[in-house]
Amino acid sequence: MNSTSTTARSVVSGDASGDVSVTRIESLLEGLAEAGRQAAAAHARHLALLAEALEVADAQADAGAPAAVRDIPLRSLAAQIGATLRVSDRTVQRQLSEAWAVSTRFAASLSALASGDITRAHVRVIVDAGSPIDDDEARGAYEAAALEIARRETPGRLRPAARLLAGRLHPMPLDERHRVAAAGRDVWVRDLDDGMAEIIAVLPTAIAHAIRDRLDQYARRQISHREVVDGEVDPVAGAEPVCRDLRGVGEVRADVFADLLLTGHATAQISDASIPEGEAIVARVQVTVPVLTVLGADTAPAELVGHAPIDTATARRLAAGAPGWDRVLTHPVTGTVLAVDRYRPSDQLKRALQVRDEHCRFPGCRMPTRRCDIDHTIAREHDGPTELGNLAHLCRRHHTLKHHSAWRVRQTPDGVLHWTTPTGRIHVDRPARTLTFTPVDDAEPPPPF
Repeated sequence: MNSTSTTARSVVSGDASGDVSVTRIESLLEGLAEAGRQAAAAHARHLALLAEALEVADAQADAGAPAAVRDIPLRSLAAQIGATLRVSDRTVQRQLSEAWAVSTRFAASLSALASGDITRAHVRVIVDAGSPIDDDEARGAYEAAALEIARRETPGRLRPAARLLAGRLHPMPLDERHRVAAAGRDVWVRDLDDGMAEIIAVLPTAIAHAIRDRLDQYARRQISHREVVDGEVDPVAGAEPVCRDLRGVGEVRADVFADLLLTGHATAQISDASIPEGEAIVARVQVTVPVLTVLGADTAPAELVGHAPIDTATARRLAAGAPGWDRVLTHPVTGTVLAVDRYRPSDQLKRALQVRDEHCRFPGCRMPTRRCDIDHTIAREHDGPTELGNLAHLCRRHHTLKHHSAWRVRQTPDGVLHWTTPTGRIHVDRPARTLTFTPVDDAEPPPPF
């Protein structure tokens, strides 16, 4: 009797504890969400006050004064604000300019920030990408589209989408803007503390990302190789192998970068750990090019997937040397990827997933697909089909989380994932290709290839 009673109490206690845990987590989530909304509203108020301060300084300025002293009222007010907030007056002047830009050119974003719909980081992304658009109407269209994305995505995912939107709506063609910007490419060095320095290169987007990708491939191959060549035996410890190279992947990347530039070899300062000469490393970039742009019948910008638009001349040059082509069919209204095919259909499904997903499909994650697993939304052992509507890329971290926690996910036919948290909240993750698709009235579907 006592044993039965104890067991019953134990079960009831366990159920109650579980309910309390869920309630507490929900309370924490609500509290954090409310704190975030309050912080956003406070920052919006801060920006509005700074913009008002700039108006006060402008009203005090004497238009007829010599240029050298014309901005004295602004500098004086900035110094007063800086002293009050314990901030450099130069920093305050920069903040005044930024606040004016937000309040006058991106008023809708400031309003969304005040209501807690978006965060300070979202506003920064929207303003940075949209500032070059001088036309008020075009900038307003850009801001409205960017805000729709900002309300449901992280700043990291918003950034490439905002750049694409700004590029599409900018009144100056991308090729012309690229020519102007490319004239400013350069390399310089900035000294840091502790005997270190930064080397900075401004290059066309496709080239910069190709360099980074090549360095990453060298570094990861080298780390994998050293596990074999460094398997020496410690004469004291006995069977435990010794690894003489304990550098992280970032350190190896930097060393490979230096060696390639100075010597032409990716030795990374450890000669017996270098990559075999026969194993050539070729940079990988994924470029999406409208077919009419390739044919020269249109100037719609191409895209370095997940990053930014690129000029059509670069896109055509890359296309000319591409070892293969994927034809991507998208929905004419939503932009959802419907199919990807080639004349040789090997790995067709993988290519379709790579084009659709671009990165890990867990909310907020941007791990590229080449470093992700392909996961069955409905597990294979539960008769989940191996088809586009039941597959998605997940990085190892979030793949493990899906299978070993109370998180659940459901996929709709258009590739949208509905993630359910352990407490029942739902977060929607949309395929990257649909984030910035701007439908055109009476648009006709693209011609067949």
